[in-house]
Amino acid sequence: MFTRGAPGSLVGTTLHWGAWFNDGGGFGVALVLAFGLVLLISVSLSGLAARTVLSTALMFLAAGALIGQGGFGLVDIAPTGPLVTGLADIALFTVLFTDGQRASLPALREGWRLSGRALGLAMPLTMAGIALPAHFLAGLDWPTALLLGAILSPTDPVFASAIVGRDDVPLRLRRLLNVESGLNDGLALPFVLIFLATAKGQESDLGKVGVELALGLAFGIAIPALVALAWRLKILTAEPRLQALGPLAIAIALFATCHLTHANPYLAAFIAGSTLATLDRTAAHHFEPLGDLLSELTKFGALLVFGALITPERISHLSLGDWAVAVLAILLIRPATMLLSLLRTPLPKRERSAAAWFGPKGFASVVYGLLALQAGIPAGEHVFDLVAVTIALSIVLHSSTDVPVAKALRVEPPDNLPTGARKNDDREPA
Repeated sequence: MFTRGAPGSLVGTTLHWGAWFNDGGGFGVALVLAFGLVLLISVSLSGLAARTVLSTALMFLAAGALIGQGGFGLVDIAPTGPLVTGLADIALFTVLFTDGQRASLPALREGWRLSGRALGLAMPLTMAGIALPAHFLAGLDWPTALLLGAILSPTDPVFASAIVGRDDVPLRLRRLLNVESGLNDGLALPFVLIFLATAKGQESDLGKVGVELALGLAFGIAIPALVALAWRLKILTAEPRLQALGPLAIAIALFATCHLTHANPYLAAFIAGSTLATLDRTAAHHFEPLGDLLSELTKFGALLVFGALITPERISHLSLGDWAVAVLAILLIRPATMLLSLLRTPLPKRERSAAAWFGPKGFASVVYGLLALQAGIPAGEHVFDLVAVTIALSIVLHSSTDVPVAKALRVEPPDNLPTGARKNDDREPA
């Protein structure tokens, strides 16, 4: 049993998977069976998906929609239930911890100018840019419109994995997208909490928000640093086949610590991954295959459950103005703000265009949208529905265009490079 739900915390979450499975009866069995079948199909078609616009992320989203109440009605999942909130929380933490290990301190130093522009300029402009149509087209009041902007401002290249995960795509572009998405999830949270309190007519506790951020940063550095330094002692040696479990143990301990202390878990996850990669590259290297698989599993599970929430009843009442907000957020606002932030940078035009396009909305927006739904604000349902359709549209567009864009950006390594040279370059500064 894991419980989290103090006032002002990110999401009140109670996880008791055994109880949920038993209470769900046939629903629980159907969900597990659907996950296994879709996972089998996705793995079998993964080679084809890597070469075409076929997207495994989209397959899980579509499968969730089919088994949900908007399809065959095999599962009935409440948006505020423990399964949704817990799975989204775990998926986001896992993805950020794994991605953080691709952003060691040398890599962050090398690309800080590009990442700083994306976080310091593009992100706040995206918040404001989304708030404008949310107010004038969707009819939200200004505090709620700004809340929606904050919820949809984080990016998540997990739906553009062919860009971030391919060694033949320019390294600086991969680092830009990876660092931006890794840090903006945690940085968006204070704005979400502030605008959420304003929408509820309450005063936001900026001091408490600052403490949560500071604790996330502190734990994200301290816990992996202490373990990495301890591993340098001769007495502490791991058996080769168990070495990948060391970073996993750090992640589990960090996850529990953050939720017990209400520290920002998402900032902590990315910083912890980066700290571990900086102090112990060997451990990060051994964990990489396992981390990638765990990220994929949690991502697919969250997508299946999220797809089941998207029912005709949930989206049928949305107006043209509501749909326009989702379309503008993806097709206009994110690309425009990112292109503006990257003006007068050394990035070639096509890499700037790719960075501007791949601002997909992911698990952070799901978690923050659920927070708005649970907070009891007057427009909570409306905000969650807008978040849901925007994320669904983002998955469709971004996960089906990552392979073609990656092929267009492909950089062929010189013929005389030894095997594995590109992979080492990915972990160390160029």
